[in-house]
Amino acid sequence: MAARRTRGMTGPDVSRSTVARAASIAEQLRYECSILLELFREKESFTADVLVDGRLVSVTPPSSQLDTRDKLWRLHSALMQCRSLLERAIAREEEELGGGKKGDYETQRKMVKDRLSYLLICTGELLKTAGGAALLTPSLEGLELDGPTALFELKLWVYRIFKEVDYWTKTAITTLDALPSVIAKERVRTSRVRTTRSTRR
Repeated sequence: MAARRTRGMTGPDVSRSTVARAASIAEQLRYECSILLELFREKESFTADVLVDGRLVSVTPPSSQLDTRDKLWRLHSALMQCRSLLERAIAREEEELGGGKKGDYETQRKMVKDRLSYLLICTGELLKTAGGAALLTPSLEGLELDGPTALFELKLWVYRIFKEVDYWTKTAITTLDALPSVIAKERVRTSRVRTTRSTRR
């Protein structure tokens, strides 16, 4: 399991404005990720069809059986791992490839990191509102935080991390866009259970 959580007992009363704000940030991050990937490919002479195998982030598999809290917890956990990977990728680039003059690539990379942090704040708020974990303690066990030592493999590893952030940003957009309808269904289900209990009394 990629993280531990402490689940609350309140219902899935998620603020629509917070969902909208998180979705907007995710859309911006997706756009910024696409620019970062393009700048990186130009810088390293990578083609768009460079293959990256497997996921770097480890979370529970997606399932239609997951409720709002679980979906938000899964997303938030993945994004936290993405930020840890991204921070390490930036540090390794600075160490191994040299900081040098700051240009468009470095500026875009920082922008993606900052935007990802904003998205994490929003998903954390949503998770608490949904009665989920008040605290997430991500386990970095199994994450490739050190990366390879050979220069080309290091560049490919950094590229994989950027692709991972891009993947989970798109997943965030899909998850957040579906939340309003999911919340409505869960409210109806909760209301029916309460009505049934009241009738039995």
